[in-house]
Amino acid sequence: MKLTVRYFASVREALGTGSETLDTAAPDLGALRDELIARGEPHASALARGRAVRMALDQVMSNEAAALREGSEVAFFPPVTGG
Repeated sequence: MKLTVRYFASVREALGTGSETLDTAAPDLGALRDELIARGEPHASALARGRAVRMALDQVMSNEAAALREGSEVAFFPPVTGG
């Protein structure tokens, strides 16, 4: 299926891009994250399992079990803190 993947803040800086369109067979957000990590650097570091990364599916905060659908928009970003 074809997805739009958007990267924000430090994730975008590490990857050098704000978005991409990709084809995937990943059934959910967790599998997509693993697929991107498997690309190697810089994805492996930016999205590493030990790193705090938030995810949204179609502009709704989601966990790794959220099912992907054709045409979905996925976003990866670091936790946001405020002061």
